[in-house]
Amino acid sequence: MTTARKPPRTVFACQECGYENPKWLGRCPDCSSWNSFVERAADQRPGAAAPTAPPQELSRLPQEEEPRLAFGLPEFDRVLGGGAVPGSLALIGGDPGIGKSTLLLQVASLAAGGRTVLYLSGEESARQIKLRAARLGVAGDGLFVITETNLDAALREAESLSPGLLIVDSIQTVYTEAAPQAPGSIVQLRQCTMDLMRWAKGTGVPTFIVGHVTKGGEIAGPRLLEHIVDVVLYLEGERFSNYRLLRSVKNRFGSIDEVGVFEMTGEGMTGVDNPSQAFIAERASGAVGSVIVPTLEGSRPLLVEVQALTSPTAMPTPRRTVNGLDFNRLLLIAAVLTRRVGLSLAGQDIIASVVGGLRVHEPATDLGLALAIVSSHRDKPVPADLVALGEVGLSGELRSLAQLERRLLEAERLGFRRCLLPQVAQAGARPKTKLELLPAATLREAIKLGLG
Repeated sequence: MTTARKPPRTVFACQECGYENPKWLGRCPDCSSWNSFVERAADQRPGAAAPTAPPQELSRLPQEEEPRLAFGLPEFDRVLGGGAVPGSLALIGGDPGIGKSTLLLQVASLAAGGRTVLYLSGEESARQIKLRAARLGVAGDGLFVITETNLDAALREAESLSPGLLIVDSIQTVYTEAAPQAPGSIVQLRQCTMDLMRWAKGTGVPTFIVGHVTKGGEIAGPRLLEHIVDVVLYLEGERFSNYRLLRSVKNRFGSIDEVGVFEMTGEGMTGVDNPSQAFIAERASGAVGSVIVPTLEGSRPLLVEVQALTSPTAMPTPRRTVNGLDFNRLLLIAAVLTRRVGLSLAGQDIIASVVGGLRVHEPATDLGLALAIVSSHRDKPVPADLVALGEVGLSGELRSLAQLERRLLEAERLGFRRCLLPQVAQAGARPKTKLELLPAATLREAIKLGLG
C-alpha cells in the first residue's frame, strides 16, 4: 500500500521586499505595500551558493597598482579618481531624464577605442540607441548593444563576447531567474546587483549600472544598493538647466571630495573647464538682491550667484520659496534678520535661488543669502567686486568655515577685489591672497560693510 505524497509546503512572499508569511496578506507589514504577496514553494530561495575562495594571508598578497581605465573625458575621470578600476562596480544615480544614459553612451564610445564595450539596455531598443548615438556623433565601432531584460542571459552573452567594459541601463529593468519577484522590486534589485558584482570581480571587467532616483530615493531608487557597489555617483541638476554636476558619494578607490561639471548640449555632455566663470557670466551689473559666494563642491572651489527677492504680500502668511538652497537655512536667515538685525520681514514674501540650476547646501552661503535679502529689501545693490561667505548663528554671530584660502584664490582669479568674511576666520595666519578682506563679527556689522 503506497502512501500519498504530501504536497510541497508553500509560503506567501512579498514581491517588493521579500517578506514571507504562511498566509496571504493584503498589506505587507514590512514595506507597507498593498496586494504584493504571491505564493511560492517554501524551499525556493533567491540566489545560489557560490564557491568560496580559499583564505589568503594578507602579508603574502602582492602589492601592486592596477592600471585604471581612463575614458578621455576629464570631468568624468576626475570624479572616478583617474578612471575605472578593473573589476569595479559603479552605480550612477539621478532623476529620470537628467542625462545618465547620454553620459554613459559617450563614455562607452570613448572606451571602445581599442577594446570591446557591451551596452545592456532594458529600456530602449537597439534602433533607439542608434538614433541617440547618431545625435551624439558616436560611430559605434567596438560598441555592442544588447536589448535584454534577463540578466542571466545577458551575462552569458557577455562571457562569450569578453568585453573590456559593461554598462547596464538600467538596474530597475533587468531581472534574474534566481529571484521570483517582479523586476524593480527590492529583492530583484539586490540580487541583480550582487550577480553583477560577482561577475565583475570574477572577470575583472569594470561595470557601470544606472539607477533611477525617486523624490525620496525609495524602493525604485538606488539607495538600496549603495552598500553593495564600489562607487556611487549622482548626476544632479535642474532638467531645464544646461549644467549638470556629477558628484561622488562613495568611492573605494579614490576620494569622494570630487565633483565634475558638465554642460548639456546638442552633442551630449561636455566638460566645463571653468565652471565658476560659467555660473556668474550672465550676472547683470548693479543687480539688486544678487551676491557672489565662493562655495566648495568637494575639493573644487566654485563661485555661484545667490539671488533673493522680497515682495510685500497680501496673504496672512508670507511665502518662503527656495531653489537650489536649503529651505530650513532660508527660514533661519529670515528669523535672524528679523530678531537680531531688526529687518521687518513679517509681511514680505521671500524667494531665494542659486543661478544655473545648482544645488548648494553649504552653510557658507548664509552670509551671501542674508546680504541678498537685505539688498532686495532696501533696493540697494551689493558692490560688483565683492564676494561674501560665512555661516550665520542664531545669535547673529558669524562663524568660520573650512578651506578659506582656496575660496579666496578662486575669487581673486576671476577678478574680484574684496571679500566679506567672519572675523574669526582671520584668527590664524592671513590667507595668501591679494583680496581686500572685510572681517565682521556679527551679521549686523557685515550688512553695514557690504551695503553701507
